Amino acid sequence: MKQDHPRTGMVVLCRLFGKTRHAYYDALWRKENSLVKEDIILQEVIQIRKDLPALGTRKLHYVLQPRLASHKISIGRDYLFDLLAEHRLLIRRRKRKIITTDSRHWMRKYSNIIKTITVNRPEQIWVSDITYIRMVNQWGYLSLITDAYSRKIMGYSFRSDMAAEGCVEALQMALNNRIYKEPLIHHSDRGSQYCSHQYVSLLLQNNIAISMTENGDPYENALAERMNGIIKTEFNLYNSQLGFEQTGKQISKSISAYNSLRPHASCDYLTPEETHLQSEQLNKRWKNYSKYYNHEKTAV
Repeated sequence: MKQDHPRTGMVVLCRLFGKTRHAYYDALWRKENSLVKEDIILQEVIQIRKDLPALGTRKLHYVLQPRLASHKISIGRDYLFDLLAEHRLLIRRRKRKIITTDSRHWMRKYSNIIKTITVNRPEQIWVSDITYIRMVNQWGYLSLITDAYSRKIMGYSFRSDMAAEGCVEALQMALNNRIYKEPLIHHSDRGSQYCSHQYVSLLLQNNIAISMTENGDPYENALAERMNGIIKTEFNLYNSQLGFEQTGKQISKSISAYNSLRPHASCDYLTPEETHLQSEQLNKRWKNYSKYYNHEKTAV
């Protein structure tokens, strides 16, 4: 018995559904091309997240653009959200809180002098804070000093205690990394570490004005709190299965990647290091933290 050629059978099926054979093969080609496109995008996402493991989808979409352009691929943000959701690659945010500040001490506390200041240049205001990192059998404490304009982490220190020495080490690193000579304000909470004689003396020796939060309101040090969240959340540092020294090395690697690779929407999608070296005024896309604080206070 003579068998029909497969192409003949395909013709019959296409006619049955009111489609041409060309339309059928064109649909197959588009589907195959779409799968190739998705694979390229996912591979590029994996490469980016080797250095920025928890970069949010909006910033990821921005970083992907030049990489995908070399493949002649253009995608929208909603498409990327859907693709990452389908492959379970969206980042889940976690919120945890542990107290690292003790403001009930006898040492001098300073007023908040940045409430009405508009940040318009690098090294105008540095913000500082301490956060915790849980390890297998102990806690680690990370002190950060961040430039309020560029979002660059200027100095950091990782220790097994919350002693003032860690904050002093972070401040000394920030001073070593300083490149501008304009007036500078240091802003922090009223923790004993920042009010200690050693820390205050180092600030005064370098002619740095001192500003501190008042009434324990978190909005008064919102940027520093935000930096803690970025470093811990986007670089998977809430919990470390490594020892203390290895965790410290991972922190150093993460901060380097943050400063040199992670774009900030608030800084016209430049990295902190690029922003820190900018001589021209940026297109401001961020909310002024002092204004935001005042708005929240009046809205209550």
